[in-house]
Amino acid sequence: MEKRTLKRFKRISVPIDRIVLSCRTLPHDLFIAAMNLSISSLARKLAAFITASITVMFESAVKVKCNEQREAFPGEPKCVVCGRYGEYICDETDDDVCSMECKQSVLCKVANSMAPDNPPSKRLPAADECFYVKESNYSGSSLTCEQTEMLRKKLGISIKGDLDCAPILSFSFGDLPEKLLQNLETAGYEMPTPVQMQAIPAACLGKNLLVSAETGSGKTMSYLVPIVSYCTRARLECFRGEKKPLAMVLTPTRELCIQVEQQAKLLGKGMPFKTALVVGGDALAGQLHRIQQGVELIVATPGRLVDLLTKHDIELDEMRTFVLDEVDCLLQKGFRDQVLQIFRALSGPQILMYTATTSPEVEKMAKSMGDGTVIMSTSMSNKPTKALKQVVIWVESKNKKQKLFDILTSKQHFMPPLVVYVGSRLGADLLSNAITVTTGIKALSIHGHKSMKERREAMKSFIMGEVQVMVATGILGRGMDLLCVRQVIIFDMPNSIKEYVHQIGRASRLGGEGKAIVFVNGENKNLFQDLVETLKSSGAPIPRELLNSHHTANSSYRAKNQKKRKYS
Repeated sequence: MEKRTLKRFKRISVPIDRIVLSCRTLPHDLFIAAMNLSISSLARKLAAFITASITVMFESAVKVKCNEQREAFPGEPKCVVCGRYGEYICDETDDDVCSMECKQSVLCKVANSMAPDNPPSKRLPAADECFYVKESNYSGSSLTCEQTEMLRKKLGISIKGDLDCAPILSFSFGDLPEKLLQNLETAGYEMPTPVQMQAIPAACLGKNLLVSAETGSGKTMSYLVPIVSYCTRARLECFRGEKKPLAMVLTPTRELCIQVEQQAKLLGKGMPFKTALVVGGDALAGQLHRIQQGVELIVATPGRLVDLLTKHDIELDEMRTFVLDEVDCLLQKGFRDQVLQIFRALSGPQILMYTATTSPEVEKMAKSMGDGTVIMSTSMSNKPTKALKQVVIWVESKNKKQKLFDILTSKQHFMPPLVVYVGSRLGADLLSNAITVTTGIKALSIHGHKSMKERREAMKSFIMGEVQVMVATGILGRGMDLLCVRQVIIFDMPNSIKEYVHQIGRASRLGGEGKAIVFVNGENKNLFQDLVETLKSSGAPIPRELLNSHHTANSSYRAKNQKKRKYS
């Protein structure tokens, strides 16, 4: 949720003949001239411009008391004082607050806890003990080429391109900020995952990357750690008043943007690191104001960011890192033009691209966007995680509802919380109602045509356990950490095997055990060959109808398995 920064402005009143406000941006004599509407036409125009600008910035009054603020929905920032919706960010501490009252409480606590000290210098050394480890402790730097390749093979990492840095074995591999290491430890990140072991040092070296790794493997942290490290170092080495954005993350959905920004704020807590969330559903004026106040990282959806850049003059000439999360989705027709428009507005940044699945088309586009792009993948990046049990059932379309009801009413097979994926928004609404009426199990639907309030309330009910079944369209499953999900049912097969891997991956986050039940029939014949290969690679059983279909290639494999398998 985008938040507007609390500033020390007085309440504004605009009479017909005079404007009364407190303004720090105009010289005193020019300000007085502008306020006197009878001086000249120039002054009148200037006054009108100021009035319009102030009106946009203050389209809604800042809440004074905390009891004026609503409760926070799941996934939204919470006030550090009272726990209500953290609509604002306190500039002095970068904490989420709900009102002026709670901001004052935060400032009082900070004032009481701080001992008298000398004013900070205008320029701080990068090796300051409060922030940086003085000596490099890069555990992979002393490895030979043979040892590096052996370690990558053991971790299941494959590299295409020129990358001479070895995987790290801990987060304390070099000159990362000491505070960042503390924040990682506080958040429970004790050891890097395999994708983080290689992607973090490569990104810190400034390499352009295309990283393909399975869902839940830690891709988000693998780019946020280098971003926070670089931005903090840059601010400490060159302290100045004007702060232009240094990094940008694009994702295809609003929900994923919120999630990424929350994790970024967690890593950057207590450091010179601020974020701006630029997504639909919130006031554009507040998002613009946040950026203009000075941020290090922008997290955005492509459409909303293009809207912001075309309407307002945002300087991006200091942008050093450009991240495309779920790049396979962002480079599709619906987003590609917007992504390229944003990319062309930047001045040759480092490009980091992340996806759960990749293809030759994505690799080609990635190489065209960044020179010397290194393609990194894990051994299972195009396959479901090993902890996920897949059960594929051949079900004709007319029988799918009844089969679903049988599973939901079975003590053996029903494993809530459960997500059911369907192919259309209308189908999601109809099926959720049918589940509730037929089985007595409370189910809700969630998709892009629901209002923000409806989606938030549905997610809150699901996370709190009030609803056991969530019926969703595929796009809402991309990259979201639905850690509570134990089971996924693919009611309608998606249009590609990549999306299939995304959807079933919801049931196995971060290596946890999960179960995916998949309905297939002749209507999905275009996916038969890829589906068989995916099931084969993960050791999952293959239905006889699918194996024997003439749409399934590799007849020798079919014949071989027909001899070995016994069917009941």
